[in-house]
Amino acid sequence: MGKRTRRVFSPEFKREAVARLRAPGATQSSVAAELGIAPNQLRTWRLELEASGSAEAMARQKAEAAELQRLRRENARLREENEILHKASAFFARGAGKT
Repeated sequence: MGKRTRRVFSPEFKREAVARLRAPGATQSSVAAELGIAPNQLRTWRLELEASGSAEAMARQKAEAAELQRLRRENARLREENEILHKASAFFARGAGKT
């Protein structure tokens, strides 16, 4: 009996295999049999993709929250600058009429 070599699957293959599970009537066993892999391997890929998807979603959410915070600070600064310019404009408008 010879030594079995370990098969390596690309990330695209894994994503497509997991995507086949969403087809109507598709079961883990039937998809695994079609692809020539063990059902447990397909389940592992599905769980890995779900976990990475949730991690990506959390990272995206944190990035969006940081961007929102930055935009709020910038908005407050711009409002303050606008108020200063408005007051300066009113000050100079009164000063021009007195001369």
